[in-house]
Amino acid sequence: MANTVIAAKNAPAAVGPYSHAVLANNTLYTSGQLGLDPTSGELPQGVEAQAEMALKNLGAVLEAAGMNYSDVVKTTVFLANMGDFAAINAIYANYFKGECPARSCVQVAALPKGALFEIEAIAVK
Repeated sequence: MANTVIAAKNAPAAVGPYSHAVLANNTLYTSGQLGLDPTSGELPQGVEAQAEMALKNLGAVLEAAGMNYSDVVKTTVFLANMGDFAAINAIYANYFKGECPARSCVQVAALPKGALFEIEAIAVK
């Protein structure tokens, strides 16, 4: 079975030469989602607002692939400041309820466009 490129019309355009996601058989591999507003392409102020928007953008990518948050088995969260860990956990818990996916969370030196939060996921249908 060939890989299928997923382009989500309700997520912001890619900021580089990559796809929103690739579906390989029944497994979806998403690119990192920043908290960019899909309409304006701008980042909201603050890590909480960016996390909220990034998680909504992830939802749009999942939906474009016929999936939802409950299909996610692994996420990787990138933070500009690990001091935001507790605030991010509270927002993250609004999207992943019950049995949460496996997750890694790392602090990075910088994110594209000066973002404070980015998330990528692997989902299985």
